[in-house]
Amino acid sequence: MAAIATASTAGQTVIERIAGWYTSTMSPVPLHLVEHPLVHDALIQLRNTATAPPEFRSAANRISVLLAAEALRDVPSVSTTVETPLGRADGRAVKGDVVVVPVLRAGLGMLDAVLELLPSARVGHIGLQRDEATAIASKYYSKLPSNLADSFVLMIDPMLATGGSAAAAIDLLKSAGARVIRMICIVSAPEGVALVEQHHPDVVIYTPAIDKHLNEHKYIVPGLGDFGDRLYGTA
Repeated sequence: MAAIATASTAGQTVIERIAGWYTSTMSPVPLHLVEHPLVHDALIQLRNTATAPPEFRSAANRISVLLAAEALRDVPSVSTTVETPLGRADGRAVKGDVVVVPVLRAGLGMLDAVLELLPSARVGHIGLQRDEATAIASKYYSKLPSNLADSFVLMIDPMLATGGSAAAAIDLLKSAGARVIRMICIVSAPEGVALVEQHHPDVVIYTPAIDKHLNEHKYIVPGLGDFGDRLYGTA
Protein backbone atom coordinates (compact mmCIF):
# COMPACT_ATOMS: atom_id res chain seq x y z
CA MET A 1 0.00 0.00 0.00
CA ALA A 2 2.92 2.38 0.56
CA ALA A 3 3.60 2.39 -3.16
CA ILE A 4 0.12 3.80 -3.75
CA ALA A 5 0.66 6.71 -1.39
CA THR A 6 3.99 7.64 -2.94
CA ALA A 7 3.01 7.39 -6.60
CA SER A 8 4.02 10.61 -8.37
CA THR A 9 1.09 12.33 -10.09
CA ALA A 10 1.62 16.04 -10.53
CA GLY A 11 -1.02 18.33 -9.08
CA GLN A 12 -2.86 15.61 -7.14
CA THR A 13 -3.22 15.17 -3.41
CA VAL A 14 -2.38 11.85 -1.75
CA ILE A 15 -6.10 11.14 -1.35
CA GLU A 16 -6.66 11.76 -5.08
CA ARG A 17 -3.76 9.46 -6.02
CA ILE A 18 -5.08 6.64 -3.82
CA ALA A 19 -8.61 7.07 -5.17
CA GLY A 20 -7.31 7.09 -8.73
CA TRP A 21 -5.37 3.88 -8.16
CA TYR A 22 -8.53 2.12 -6.96
CA THR A 23 -10.50 3.37 -9.96
CA SER A 24 -7.94 1.94 -12.37
CA THR A 25 -7.60 -1.41 -10.56
CA MET A 26 -9.85 -4.16 -11.89
CA SER A 27 -9.29 -6.85 -9.24
CA PRO A 28 -10.59 -6.64 -5.64
CA VAL A 29 -8.29 -5.08 -3.08
CA PRO A 30 -6.74 -7.89 -1.00
CA LEU A 31 -8.11 -8.58 2.45
CA HIS A 32 -5.56 -7.73 5.14
CA LEU A 33 -5.35 -10.47 7.76
CA VAL A 34 -3.64 -8.99 10.82
CA GLU A 35 -1.33 -11.57 12.38
CA HIS A 36 0.24 -9.58 15.23
CA PRO A 37 0.45 -11.79 18.36
CA LEU A 38 -0.92 -9.03 20.60
CA VAL A 39 -3.98 -8.79 18.36
CA HIS A 40 -4.62 -12.50 18.69
CA ASP A 41 -3.99 -12.43 22.43
CA ALA A 42 -6.77 -9.85 22.78
CA LEU A 43 -8.99 -11.77 20.33
CA ILE A 44 -8.85 -15.03 22.28
CA GLN A 45 -9.81 -13.13 25.42
CA LEU A 46 -12.79 -11.62 23.60
CA ARG A 47 -13.90 -15.05 22.40
CA ASN A 48 -13.75 -16.61 25.87
CA THR A 49 -17.20 -16.92 27.50
CA ALA A 50 -15.51 -16.50 30.89
CA THR A 51 -14.43 -12.94 30.05
CA ALA A 52 -16.54 -10.50 32.08
CA PRO A 53 -17.62 -7.11 30.66
CA PRO A 54 -14.78 -5.07 32.28
CA GLU A 55 -12.12 -7.40 30.86
CA PHE A 56 -14.02 -7.60 27.58
CA ARG A 57 -13.92 -3.81 27.24
CA SER A 58 -10.20 -3.75 28.01
CA ALA A 59 -9.45 -6.40 25.38
CA ALA A 60 -11.68 -4.61 22.86
CA ASN A 61 -9.72 -1.41 23.45
CA ARG A 62 -6.36 -3.15 22.97
CA ILE A 63 -7.33 -4.92 19.77
CA SER A 64 -8.94 -1.78 18.34
CA VAL A 65 -5.77 0.26 18.83
CA LEU A 66 -3.68 -2.37 17.08
CA LEU A 67 -6.09 -2.85 14.17
CA ALA A 68 -6.41 0.90 13.67
CA ALA A 69 -2.63 1.25 13.57
CA GLU A 70 -2.50 -1.34 10.79
CA ALA A 71 -5.32 0.26 8.81
CA LEU A 72 -3.70 3.71 9.07
CA ARG A 73 -0.30 2.62 7.73
CA ASP A 74 -0.75 4.69 4.55
CA VAL A 75 -2.49 7.70 6.10
CA PRO A 76 -1.05 10.85 4.49
CA SER A 77 1.93 12.33 6.33
CA VAL A 78 4.56 15.02 5.75
CA SER A 79 8.15 15.62 6.74
CA THR A 80 8.65 18.03 9.59
CA THR A 81 11.32 19.29 11.98
CA VAL A 82 10.93 20.02 15.68
CA GLU A 83 13.16 21.25 18.49
CA THR A 84 13.97 18.73 21.22
CA PRO A 85 15.63 19.78 24.50
CA LEU A 86 18.97 18.86 22.89
CA GLY A 87 18.60 19.97 19.28
CA ARG A 88 16.61 19.67 16.07
CA ALA A 89 14.98 16.39 15.02
CA ASP A 90 13.51 15.42 11.67
CA GLY A 91 10.40 13.27 11.51
CA ARG A 92 6.98 12.80 10.00
CA ALA A 93 3.55 13.98 11.10
CA VAL A 94 0.07 12.98 9.97
CA LYS A 95 -1.18 15.50 7.44
CA GLY A 96 -4.70 15.61 6.13
CA ASP A 97 -8.17 14.89 7.35
CA VAL A 98 -8.96 11.55 8.98
CA VAL A 99 -12.58 10.69 9.70
CA VAL A 100 -13.53 7.78 11.97
CA VAL A 101 -17.03 6.34 11.50
CA PRO A 102 -18.34 3.73 13.95
CA VAL A 103 -21.35 1.68 12.93
CA LEU A 104 -23.74 1.87 15.88
CA ARG A 105 -23.99 0.53 18.42
CA ALA A 106 -21.15 -1.97 18.63
CA GLY A 107 -18.72 0.23 16.72
CA LEU A 108 -18.78 2.74 19.59
CA GLY A 109 -16.85 0.20 21.63
CA MET A 110 -13.87 0.70 19.31
CA LEU A 111 -14.07 4.47 18.89
CA ASP A 112 -12.17 5.70 21.98
CA ALA A 113 -9.27 3.39 21.16
CA VAL A 114 -8.94 4.81 17.64
CA LEU A 115 -9.13 8.38 18.94
CA GLU A 116 -6.25 7.61 21.28
CA LEU A 117 -4.14 7.22 18.14
CA LEU A 118 -5.59 10.23 16.32
CA PRO A 119 -7.16 12.71 18.76
CA SER A 120 -7.61 15.25 15.94
CA ALA A 121 -9.75 12.91 13.81
CA ARG A 122 -13.27 13.96 12.98
CA VAL A 123 -16.06 11.52 13.87
CA GLY A 124 -19.22 10.48 12.06
CA HIS A 125 -21.87 7.97 13.07
CA ILE A 126 -23.98 5.50 11.11
CA GLY A 127 -26.83 3.65 12.78
CA LEU A 128 -28.03 0.45 11.14
CA GLN A 129 -30.45 -2.10 12.56
CA ARG A 130 -30.58 -5.64 11.29
CA ASP A 131 -33.94 -7.35 10.93
CA GLU A 132 -33.48 -10.62 12.83
CA ALA A 133 -35.82 -12.47 10.47
CA THR A 134 -34.38 -11.29 7.15
CA ALA A 135 -30.88 -10.13 8.24
CA ILE A 136 -31.44 -7.01 6.10
CA ALA A 137 -30.02 -3.78 7.53
CA SER A 138 -32.04 -0.58 7.66
CA LYS A 139 -30.75 2.90 8.50
CA TYR A 140 -32.06 4.68 11.58
CA TYR A 141 -29.33 7.33 11.96
CA SER A 142 -26.58 8.95 9.90
CA LYS A 143 -24.48 11.98 10.82
CA LEU A 144 -21.33 12.44 8.79
CA PRO A 145 -18.78 15.27 8.63
CA SER A 146 -18.60 17.44 5.52
CA ASN A 147 -16.01 17.27 2.72
CA LEU A 148 -15.42 13.51 2.87
CA ALA A 149 -14.01 13.55 -0.67
CA ASP A 150 -10.72 14.85 0.71
CA SER A 151 -10.72 12.64 3.82
CA PHE A 152 -9.16 9.34 4.80
CA VAL A 153 -12.18 7.48 6.20
CA LEU A 154 -11.83 4.66 8.73
CA MET A 155 -15.06 2.72 9.28
CA ILE A 156 -15.16 0.64 12.45
CA ASP A 157 -17.52 -2.27 13.11
CA PRO A 158 -16.41 -5.21 15.25
CA MET A 159 -18.38 -7.95 13.47
CA LEU A 160 -18.54 -8.53 9.71
CA ALA A 161 -21.25 -11.21 9.49
CA THR A 162 -23.55 -11.14 6.46
CA GLY A 163 -21.88 -7.99 5.15
CA GLY A 164 -25.24 -6.30 4.63
CA SER A 165 -24.70 -3.63 7.28
CA ALA A 166 -21.14 -2.98 6.14
CA ALA A 167 -22.15 -2.63 2.50
CA ALA A 168 -25.03 -0.31 3.43
CA ALA A 169 -22.74 1.83 5.61
CA ILE A 170 -20.19 2.09 2.80
CA ASP A 171 -22.99 3.10 0.42
CA LEU A 172 -23.81 5.99 2.77
CA LEU A 173 -20.17 7.04 3.01
CA LYS A 174 -19.74 7.05 -0.74
CA SER A 175 -22.99 8.95 -1.20
CA ALA A 176 -21.52 11.58 1.13
CA GLY A 177 -18.45 11.81 -1.12
CA ALA A 178 -15.94 9.46 0.53
CA ARG A 179 -13.38 8.05 -1.88
CA VAL A 180 -10.74 6.42 0.35
CA ILE A 181 -12.27 4.06 2.91
CA ARG A 182 -10.72 1.50 5.22
CA MET A 183 -12.71 -0.89 7.40
CA ILE A 184 -11.55 -2.59 10.58
CA CYS A 185 -13.44 -5.46 12.16
CA ILE A 186 -12.50 -7.88 14.91
CA VAL A 187 -14.14 -11.04 13.57
CA SER A 188 -15.34 -11.74 10.02
CA ALA A 189 -17.36 -14.40 8.23
CA PRO A 190 -16.54 -15.54 4.69
CA GLU A 191 -20.03 -14.50 3.57
CA GLY A 192 -19.55 -10.94 4.81
CA VAL A 193 -16.12 -10.53 3.28
CA ALA A 194 -17.41 -11.82 -0.07
CA LEU A 195 -20.37 -9.41 -0.07
CA VAL A 196 -18.26 -6.34 0.72
CA GLU A 197 -15.70 -7.29 -1.92
CA GLN A 198 -18.50 -7.82 -4.44
CA HIS A 199 -20.14 -4.44 -3.87
CA HIS A 200 -17.14 -2.38 -2.77
CA PRO A 201 -13.89 -3.90 -4.07
CA ASP A 202 -12.08 -0.59 -3.41
CA VAL A 203 -12.62 -0.80 0.36
CA VAL A 204 -9.78 -2.51 2.22
CA ILE A 205 -10.82 -4.72 5.15
CA TYR A 206 -8.49 -5.24 8.11
CA THR A 207 -9.35 -8.18 10.35
CA PRO A 208 -7.45 -10.77 12.40
CA ALA A 209 -9.93 -13.60 11.83
CA ILE A 210 -12.18 -15.07 9.16
CA ASP A 211 -14.28 -17.65 10.97
CA LYS A 212 -15.97 -20.77 9.59
CA HIS A 213 -19.47 -19.65 8.60
CA LEU A 214 -22.75 -18.09 9.69
CA ASN A 215 -25.35 -20.12 11.57
CA GLU A 216 -29.08 -20.15 10.83
CA HIS A 217 -29.48 -16.93 12.84
CA LYS A 218 -26.74 -15.20 10.84
CA TYR A 219 -24.28 -15.19 13.75
CA ILE A 220 -20.59 -15.86 13.13
CA VAL A 221 -19.38 -19.34 14.15
CA PRO A 222 -17.39 -19.72 16.35
CA GLY A 223 -17.31 -15.91 16.66
CA LEU A 224 -17.50 -14.30 20.08
CA GLY A 225 -21.23 -13.84 20.61
CA ASP A 226 -23.00 -10.49 20.44
CA PHE A 227 -20.21 -7.92 20.74
CA GLY A 228 -22.46 -5.10 21.93
CA ASP A 229 -24.20 -7.21 24.57
CA ARG A 230 -20.92 -8.50 25.94
CA LEU A 231 -19.33 -5.05 25.87
CA TYR A 232 -22.16 -3.37 27.76
CA GLY A 233 -23.19 -6.31 29.96
CA THR A 234 -26.64 -6.64 28.40
CA ALA A 235 -26.36 -10.28 27.32
